[in-house]
Amino acid sequence: MMSYCMEHFLNIMSSGVLIGILISAPMGPIGMLVIQRTLNKGRRPAFFTGMGAALSDLTYCLLTGLGMSFVTDFVTSRQMLLQIAGSVLLILFAAYLFRKNPTAGLKKPDDAPNNFWTDFVTGFLFTFANPLIIFFIIGLFARFNFLLPEFRYYHYVAGYASIVGGALLWWWLITYFVNKARAHFNVRSLWIFNRIVASILFIMALVGLYKGIVGYIAA
Repeated sequence: MMSYCMEHFLNIMSSGVLIGILISAPMGPIGMLVIQRTLNKGRRPAFFTGMGAALSDLTYCLLTGLGMSFVTDFVTSRQMLLQIAGSVLLILFAAYLFRKNPTAGLKKPDDAPNNFWTDFVTGFLFTFANPLIIFFIIGLFARFNFLLPEFRYYHYVAGYASIVGGALLWWWLITYFVNKARAHFNVRSLWIFNRIVASILFIMALVGLYKGIVGYIAA
């Protein structure tokens, strides 16, 4: 029983970290803003911007979780179908991301003195202004089976904390590497990076789609 509970615990934590990273990874306006602030202001202001984005992601994840908690029976009885639907949604998002210009919609950051609170709030608002991310989160929740009836409240506390941890890990890594590569960094390389992320999402979605179809046929 103890090992079974621990297995659920580790599963939701690892899924949470992956979800946090995948939500943060696409290089939209918030990614551009974090990179610009790393290059122009340093790592700390940029990381606080990422923290604001992580809080926005957590807000949307909680809204998604609360909304889906009312249909856990539906999720259980149609788990394979939802995994297929979530994987298809990820494929569509990956295709959109592959074609998207990562610099589109980016506004030039204000030339204000360093204020970590301002950095945090702007990071939150940049991310929160894109409510369509909730559909991406639904796809990830379905893909990783993040909501299951056998999970207890402490599983979800650990899971949502892991989502924040994954998002913060992503922004820490981005600010670290951009800061290290400051002298050689070219913003145009975001095109390549964006397509790498899109390709990874596409491959993961294909694997999930295959497993979902096989599981549905087997059932």
